[in-house]
Amino acid sequence: MTRQPPSQVTDRTDGSTADASRINRRTLLTTIGVTAGALGIGSSTTAADVQPVTDVPGFSCGKRHFTCGREVAAADGMVSSVDPIASGVAATILRKGGNAVDAAVALQYTLNVTQPHGSGIGGGGFMVIYDAAADEITCVNSRERAPRGAEPDMFLDEDGDEIPFDQRHQSGDAVGVPGTLKGLETARKLYGSRPRQQLIGPAIKLARKGFTVDDFLAEQIAENWWKFNDAAKETFSTASGEPLGAGDRLVNADLADTLALIKRGGTDPFYEGEIAADLVETVRELGGTMTTDDMADYDITLDDPVRKDWYDVEIVGQPLPSSGPSVVAMALKMLEFCGIENHELRSPEMYHLVAEAITLAWADRMEYMGDPEFADVPIDGLLDDDYLAKRAGEIRMGDSVAANGCADPGVPPGVDSSGELSDSGGESGATTHFSVVDKHGNAVSYTSTIEQFMGSGKMVPGRGFMLNNELTDFDAEPGGPNEVQPWKRPLSSMSPTMVLNDGVPEFTAGSPGGWTIVSVTAQTLLYRYVYGLDPLESVVEPAIYTYHCSDVEWDSGVPERARETTAEWGHDWDDEASTLGNVQVIDIGEDELIGAADPNRDGQAVGFDRGGCR
Repeated sequence: MTRQPPSQVTDRTDGSTADASRINRRTLLTTIGVTAGALGIGSSTTAADVQPVTDVPGFSCGKRHFTCGREVAAADGMVSSVDPIASGVAATILRKGGNAVDAAVALQYTLNVTQPHGSGIGGGGFMVIYDAAADEITCVNSRERAPRGAEPDMFLDEDGDEIPFDQRHQSGDAVGVPGTLKGLETARKLYGSRPRQQLIGPAIKLARKGFTVDDFLAEQIAENWWKFNDAAKETFSTASGEPLGAGDRLVNADLADTLALIKRGGTDPFYEGEIAADLVETVRELGGTMTTDDMADYDITLDDPVRKDWYDVEIVGQPLPSSGPSVVAMALKMLEFCGIENHELRSPEMYHLVAEAITLAWADRMEYMGDPEFADVPIDGLLDDDYLAKRAGEIRMGDSVAANGCADPGVPPGVDSSGELSDSGGESGATTHFSVVDKHGNAVSYTSTIEQFMGSGKMVPGRGFMLNNELTDFDAEPGGPNEVQPWKRPLSSMSPTMVLNDGVPEFTAGSPGGWTIVSVTAQTLLYRYVYGLDPLESVVEPAIYTYHCSDVEWDSGVPERARETTAEWGHDWDDEASTLGNVQVIDIGEDELIGAADPNRDGQAVGFDRGGCR
């Protein structure tokens, strides 16, 4: 498989050795005692790197069929997710003969239990599915919708000013009609091979028995305690009423009962029965307008993917209302036109080009993109080669397009003139991404969300799941393609992506992180394909984040020289490093699958070999 343009640039310009420089981005790599380049392909990584999983019957990283770690290889199946328990559940489904969609459905059901801060049946998402037998890609769009009572000005106060985000994201108006469950069950019925009862069963057992809270979940419970309602506090507290900490056991009997109802009745209890009634009551008590009719009328859509050629491969992903894969493709195509392969990895020139391409693509996103059921989005024009070449031509070495304010949108084909630039602020989001590939070549790239960490902070009493605050992804100010409208889906940055070579997937990628998702996903693909890094190396290579009006956030490991030089060119860098994204990838070879999980949380790749050979 071709991985790079002919130049194959791999040199660094920060004066450090390759292995030492890779350590800088993720301090966790130091604590586990290995560098990205030192992780063993095809074998388990160090014991400290592999999280012990004792909560999944029939699964253990020590069993001969499974290989676990930050980067592992296997022949018959691969899972990469943020959660070791969920990865174990999915790998077990593969071992029992389930396909990639079966494993993905079981994984997402498990995340309801183990990752309540990031996703769940109270939210929505996008699942990109490659069906190997049919040789086709379908996108299962389970994005939340605004209730029919939503109004364009519902996030403005009486004076016409925006309601502060910390206030509006907890309101009932922020809660969209959730779609995750309908998406899961639709995907299972269309592409799965196992009954719902088998796929949801591990999550029910886990919720009822409990699991050990890790550091990240404990941190999210503590940081979001202030916005929890009584139901959430009761679920996430010890017997003495204190927030659960790392090492405590989280038991969620209410969620177990909710999932048991779904196990028996499918989506009906959630969208038309007693769960729907309780959900709507909670939303309305918070001031929202959602009705039981809104719940009953919700349905997913099956979308054709957005596609864009890039070098000698094709980028494929979820289309609008997710802007992510489109903006990723726009930025990467501009970088191709700019000849980024001629600039060294970690050079000032490389970071400058990345920041400029993302800035220009983001300006177009903010001007033109929204739910295509409600907005006439010139997506063909935005992805047009001639247009992107022209946008790339606006990039000048030594001068930032946003040095004096916000970057301006372009005028793509199909648009007479550009309108007034929307000036929405970006909020950090709480999502989760995972990928699954089975022995038949079926592949899933899936990003799901409840928006903020812990969503709205409100749990449906007696039901055990958090409500999303997804409608804050709409522009608070009316006007523009992403304004609030009844039954509309808010614009998203989720970027479940596949890279195709000769029409067949060879790489999957995606990340949580709100607006940062686009940046980290694009750079993971850049590092993999242009700079030739291995899967885990492409994940841990330092990334930057910006948008059309933004300072530049950066991962630890971005060289000081690069920051100083580009600051002279007009880039305004944050003073301190951040931790951007949580990328999960799978590299799909003819005879081998390589999974890599971002080590900035406790994610884990799990490979499955039917013969047990390593």
